[in-house]
Amino acid sequence: MASLVAIVGRPNVGKSTLFNRLTKTRRAIVSEEAGTTRDRQYGKCEWCGKEFSVVDTGGWVVNSDDIFEEEIRKQVLVATEEADLVLFLVDVTTGLTDLDEDVAQILRGSKLPIILVANKTDNNAQVYDSYEFYKLGLGEPVCISSATGSGTGDLLDMVLEKLPNATAEVIEEGIPRFAVVGRPNAGKSSLINAFIGEDRNIVTEIAGTTRDSIYTRYDKFGFDFYLVDTAGIRRKNKVTEDLEFYSVMRSIRSIESSDVCILMIDATRGIEAQDMNIFQLIQKNQKSLVVVVNKWDIAEDKSQIAIKTFENAIRERMAPFVDFPIIFASALTKQRIFKVLETAKQVYLNRTAKIGTTKLNEVMLPLIEAYPPPSIKGKYIKIKYCSQVPNTQIPTFVFYANLPQYVKEPYKRFLENKIRENWQLSGCPINVFVRQK
Repeated sequence: MASLVAIVGRPNVGKSTLFNRLTKTRRAIVSEEAGTTRDRQYGKCEWCGKEFSVVDTGGWVVNSDDIFEEEIRKQVLVATEEADLVLFLVDVTTGLTDLDEDVAQILRGSKLPIILVANKTDNNAQVYDSYEFYKLGLGEPVCISSATGSGTGDLLDMVLEKLPNATAEVIEEGIPRFAVVGRPNAGKSSLINAFIGEDRNIVTEIAGTTRDSIYTRYDKFGFDFYLVDTAGIRRKNKVTEDLEFYSVMRSIRSIESSDVCILMIDATRGIEAQDMNIFQLIQKNQKSLVVVVNKWDIAEDKSQIAIKTFENAIRERMAPFVDFPIIFASALTKQRIFKVLETAKQVYLNRTAKIGTTKLNEVMLPLIEAYPPPSIKGKYIKIKYCSQVPNTQIPTFVFYANLPQYVKEPYKRFLENKIRENWQLSGCPINVFVRQK
């Protein structure tokens, strides 16, 4: 399972800039105003052939002075609970503040490896300013400038040194792994207990009582796979803390280590922002998807019209990816839970679908001829040939054209939709590339 590194620190010390630098993206918005980061910032960092996940905790701070400090305290607590290593950012230009000392106090109490990072060290003179951070009792500060990138290589070397060596769980290869994900209290553990017929996972009315990512081997009724239960929260007293932050950080792990994600949605509450956050994580990691609308036994309206309306609402929110199965079930009464397993197994098999090149060209080329890519600047784009790339994690198709740079995203989506119409790839993400012929 990939290691998780959390970036913590008070507002405006450059957490988002460092996040962008490590993940080589520009996803996090960077601005001079404190508390700009609102989105769930999560990405992958690769260094010296090793990969780990990075979370920018800035997104969980509410921007108002009275709760500002309280929110930072919460997110630091959460980060120390869930991450494998914490990067604690301080700002050389403003020096040591009370808020830095508060954060340091929480970090000293945790048993995690912590790297103190003195950011905005843009010249040698500022290195001397970093010495006052020794006062925090977290060892020697590593001087970097996340804006220019100086010192980040040494920092990454140190991160790899301090990350715990992932002890590989004894999990047989080639057996599908299904992760049950969703926001707290959507019924994840109840579903797993219904599958295996025993109360292996603690189920309570309190949101977030599952402790760890639990792998359960399921080998009956002709099925053989691992179930990965998304862990909720480790300690009960934290249930009042920021639940959303918890569930997202925990989901990252389960999603990364699975093949198919069973996303649980609470029928009594509909689709919420948090369901969308988890759905985006599934998409980012290119995992297959089955949506289960749980607690359907207590829904007020169970008519076909209600089902259709609910389905349409889900697909509308999750567009443009709409080709996934939706099952209305109840973990409590075990209604349709067998269907969930059958569907997840089918979606897993869809991932491994192989389409012959001859058949692919026979079907796709006439469709492309009927609806060619729009011409740009008087240049006509011709697609002459297509094939599926062998041995990829998800079905990947390459179309060869004379001017691939002019084929835009909408047309790639058209190609993807036509592939989905002609072959059974429901619930499975696919890649479409256009290359020079």
